[in-house]
Amino acid sequence: MTGRGMNAPGSGAGAREVERCPWASGKAGPLTVRYHDEEWGVPVHDDVTHFEFMVLDGAQAGLSWNTILAKRENYRRAFAGFDPEKVARFDRRKIERLLRDPGIVRNRLKIESAVRNARAFLRVQEEFGSFDEYIWRFVGGRTRRNAWRDMSEVPAETPESRAMSRDLKKRGFGFVGPTICYAYMQAAGLVNDHLVSCFRYREVGRAARA
Repeated sequence: MTGRGMNAPGSGAGAREVERCPWASGKAGPLTVRYHDEEWGVPVHDDVTHFEFMVLDGAQAGLSWNTILAKRENYRRAFAGFDPEKVARFDRRKIERLLRDPGIVRNRLKIESAVRNARAFLRVQEEFGSFDEYIWRFVGGRTRRNAWRDMSEVPAETPESRAMSRDLKKRGFGFVGPTICYAYMQAAGLVNDHLVSCFRYREVGRAARA
């Protein structure tokens, strides 16, 4: 998830208004709007980005996504640019330093889980060639394109996210419950959960077919 300039429709002075998913509308801050307009739901096929989403989605548990977005660059710095090979080498001393870092969520379980997940991530890469090859198998290699018209229709978890959760836990991952896995699937573009009224619905659909 690389940060880019705010250049989506409706983001600049005098720009035309567009319809977005409700969670990125109204009082949503600029970080949330940019994330929705440029990243959420776009298919991810880069392992570093996959690991970034895993760290951030795990950190979000019990918190708002806005909180995590505000700390995102601090996480990038603290977790070695989300390089799983580097994070896998974090030792007890490094974890204690992270627990004193005010720029991230200072939760021991989440920090220790991120390090264990990095090690599990490397094992998956070794077995499948890449984490990307492994994770896309849960949706048959193609984005699941939904057609929700209201946020109340969007599920918190699905059979696919439950299967993903079970397999990740079996492989030693933590903070990967079915709901967290589904949030990850939405973010990484394994599913397109933009509402059909959202201007990004068709754009993300085209990206998924490319």
